[in-house]
Amino acid sequence: MPLEFTIHTRDAGTKARLGTVKTTRSEIETPVFMPVGTAATVKALTQDMLETLDARIILGNTYHLFLRPGHDVIGGLGGLHKFMAWNRSILTDSGGFQVFSLGDLRKITEKGVEFRSHLDGSKKFISPEVSMDIQIALGSDIVMCFDECTPYPATFEQVQTSLELTERWAKRSRDHFNLHADRERQSLFGIVQGGVHPELRKRSLDGLVEIGFEGYAIGGLSVGEEKHQMYDTTEYIAPLLPDDKPRYLMGVGTPQDLVESVARGVDMFDCVMPTRNARNGSVFTSEGKLNLRNAKYIRDDGPLDPNCSCRVCERYSRAYLSHLVRTGEILSSILCTYHNIHHYLDLMRRVRHALRSGTFGEFLAEYRRTFQSIQESSPE
Repeated sequence: MPLEFTIHTRDAGTKARLGTVKTTRSEIETPVFMPVGTAATVKALTQDMLETLDARIILGNTYHLFLRPGHDVIGGLGGLHKFMAWNRSILTDSGGFQVFSLGDLRKITEKGVEFRSHLDGSKKFISPEVSMDIQIALGSDIVMCFDECTPYPATFEQVQTSLELTERWAKRSRDHFNLHADRERQSLFGIVQGGVHPELRKRSLDGLVEIGFEGYAIGGLSVGEEKHQMYDTTEYIAPLLPDDKPRYLMGVGTPQDLVESVARGVDMFDCVMPTRNARNGSVFTSEGKLNLRNAKYIRDDGPLDPNCSCRVCERYSRAYLSHLVRTGEILSSILCTYHNIHHYLDLMRRVRHALRSGTFGEFLAEYRRTFQSIQESSPE
């Protein structure tokens, strides 16, 4: 099998579970955070750095790699792993979310999506079959079905129509994948849509289970809904996903979101937040989020996070990093990104340790006490 999933431990008081996803390239302990490498690079980090951080799997983006350099180029050079010199696992998203983000630049029909490139305005087209062809050429270990990301807010009828289209596209994705993918190396995940409506989420899931996938993702969250709606939707639908398959919450989120979603039964996460925030001088710490542009850090000779063991915190001061950010030095993006990715991966390591030792309930209670007032958009 190109993908094996094993559950080792379940937390007695929550839906959290400790497991392992095994692809032909790497063994991935779950719950896991996957750094986002949109255009065949996790921005500001080398592959050596990612290996030092012990990232076992990263995410690539079908839409961006389709536009440049093109999946035909990458495929001709031996696939995405060889192209970017990354020997561990890669998950590629379908391009659905990026197309959704184009707004007026795209037109959705039953066949697929016609859109104008944000790079040069040229007309492009992605369908379930095209998305599969792109991801197959990239050679990703985990391929995602092409879906329509439901906007928020939307009426019940709009969400229902959207998920029905997503289900039809999922069937087409599955059929095309079965005919053309490297079935010894590649696996296909389905994506549950349905907005914040439990009955529509359940309907979407039932349709996907009937088709059958190697893993199941929760899509269409963190797109503008209230935080409690995201948590409530995840709490409802995650435990209903097939128990013996990996459960992936797409595009989420803050460190708090990850911990809360693990407690609700999620195994896999990705988000651009740690890398994007880092490039803007914003870092995640055990004491909350810090904005290094704040004047109070100009003379602060302490580490970014006194409780962090990453190489940045061991060597550099807040004052120096604040200076780099304020002067626009490239090194600021490198060091802040390294720290943020370490923070996310280390958080997942601590979650897994708590699950392994049977103390996740205590870990969760303490985490909630410490970070209950911290939101992604909150000031320091």
